[in-house]
Amino acid sequence: MKTKSASNWSAAQSEDLYGFKRWGANHFSVDGEGFVQVEPIADGRSIRVMDVVDEAVSMGLKAPLVIRFQDKLRHRVVQLNETFRKAIKDEGYKGEYRGVFPIKVNQLREVVDEIVAAGKDFNYGLEAGSKPELMIALAMHEGNQRLIICNGYKDDDYMRLALLGRKLGKKIIIVIEQLSEVDSVIRLAKETGVKPMIGFRVKLQTRGEGKWSSSTGDNAKFGLNTAEVLFAVEKLRAAKMQQALKLVHFHIGSQVPNIITIKAAVTEAARFYCQLFKMGFPMGYLDCGGGLGIDYDGSRTNFESSMNYSLDEYARDIVFNVREICTAMDVPLPDIVTESGRAVAAPHSMLVVEVFERINKRESLGKQHQPKSKHKIVTDMEVLLKNKAKLGRLERYHDALQKKEEAFSLFNLGYLDLENRAAAEQIFWQICEQIDKEGNASGYQPEELHDLKKLLADQYVCNFSVFQSLLDSWALKQLFPVTPLHRLNEKPTVNAILVDITCDSDGKIGSFIDLQDQKDYLQLHPLKHGQSYYLGIYLTGAYQDIMGDLHNLFGRVNEVHVFLEDDEPNGFYIEEALAGSRVADVIEGVQYQWEELCRRVKQQIDHATKKDLIKPREGVRLVEFYESQMLAKTYLNIVPKNGKKK
Repeated sequence: MKTKSASNWSAAQSEDLYGFKRWGANHFSVDGEGFVQVEPIADGRSIRVMDVVDEAVSMGLKAPLVIRFQDKLRHRVVQLNETFRKAIKDEGYKGEYRGVFPIKVNQLREVVDEIVAAGKDFNYGLEAGSKPELMIALAMHEGNQRLIICNGYKDDDYMRLALLGRKLGKKIIIVIEQLSEVDSVIRLAKETGVKPMIGFRVKLQTRGEGKWSSSTGDNAKFGLNTAEVLFAVEKLRAAKMQQALKLVHFHIGSQVPNIITIKAAVTEAARFYCQLFKMGFPMGYLDCGGGLGIDYDGSRTNFESSMNYSLDEYARDIVFNVREICTAMDVPLPDIVTESGRAVAAPHSMLVVEVFERINKRESLGKQHQPKSKHKIVTDMEVLLKNKAKLGRLERYHDALQKKEEAFSLFNLGYLDLENRAAAEQIFWQICEQIDKEGNASGYQPEELHDLKKLLADQYVCNFSVFQSLLDSWALKQLFPVTPLHRLNEKPTVNAILVDITCDSDGKIGSFIDLQDQKDYLQLHPLKHGQSYYLGIYLTGAYQDIMGDLHNLFGRVNEVHVFLEDDEPNGFYIEEALAGSRVADVIEGVQYQWEELCRRVKQQIDHATKKDLIKPREGVRLVEFYESQMLAKTYLNIVPKNGKKK
């Protein structure tokens, strides 16, 4: 039976608590029954995420599960291109938008396929930052008007591949990142008889902001400083290849949170462009690189996990500032290129994880161990617990902390037995919980008590690996929206952090989005025996899919590709389902042959059988079990407590 407070809770309150309307960008919301729903193209047609999960489970694909809303990916490509087209029209700009998708953001075939198809009507191209990515781009690229931008360090074979594309009539621009690359492209152009298209990546004095600010400025890894630009110009002139220089490129980092930074960078880069044109080079393209952000926390601020501008403002400011600089210097307006990857790919994908265990510091509250002979430290703490009215909250906390430390010292010195230590710990957490609840009632929390909720937070154990599926959360402290996918018409009463199933203490999510800064815990629902509890982690389509590692050999998770379909039950269909890694797959990835491992284990079991350590029938079963696990999935096969295996 629901408590009064739980029954008074509404789905709308959950929608506000988790910030759906702030970061969801009109795509994610909560329906009246407390389920998360997604509108892939924000046209009123919605899909209940749990319906997708249930269908995937019926196909044998359990969580952890990546769901790709392919319509949403297409929608983002169209939205980006149409926004720039509108800005160009509104500003009277005499040039075009020629966007490219940087493959490094998500090289998966199903993602690149969808982006290439969605960009057909806009001549939306591709960007490659390595030789393998260029090979993908050459094969996937369609049409002679779409650009391929070649970034990154380049050897001769990389440049030969780019020149091969030029022979096929493709608009491939080799961006010079280092001065030495100028000599290479000149030599190879003469060797192959191909007229290259060249760009210069310039190091701007304008520095980026956010997590990637260190990738810009004088110490940037890539790009030419002003003197090097002049040296490169002289080399092209000497080789009589002035006509090859077509583009100026700059990059001020990924996820730029502040529009002022973008404006300043565009202005500086436009000056470089105009100066090169005035020096007699034909030019034609200004590549503003990446940086277009995603508002992960919905705060619309210049916080590193947010952005203080809209897509419309981003496009207008780039178009306006380029026009103003070029017009003032009497230079023809270039076609504008951007390499927006995160903004295109991140929203289309989400990770679904299942919680299967709760670790609770206060689990045994009320079941206090009663030592046969109580130590004075325990009785002192009991007095502190019962006589709360005599002391203030902060004073009680200080006293309890002192007593707990005293108990640990006595235990280490051999003056306190295990039962009394356990009793002291339990009473300490009871006191902390008592103090925290009083703080909720009073509304005021002294500074030293701010961390109490974090200390008291439960750990919800989730069947996934942070290192495989949310690497940026661990490596860069990137914040992602996290919410329950169901039960959102119930009040969440548990403060929790999320821990994964890796054997690494860093395998957890302990920071969560908040309208002001960030939170150290997430409000979730109590687990119910025999029932699954699913969480959604959103906006994971950029980098996370491809950068995950093989820590603990967990490998890729299951995956489904979802499309809207009005005639289908629940308004969608799963177009493709991809099974996650098997044990045999990841083992072979680290140089083992799974058949050889099975043979070795069988030898050991046969040897044990001969020594009568194992009965023959049991030995056969053990061999079969070991071999069957080679073909099983790497993640846990969860059985809900007091429930049936899903």
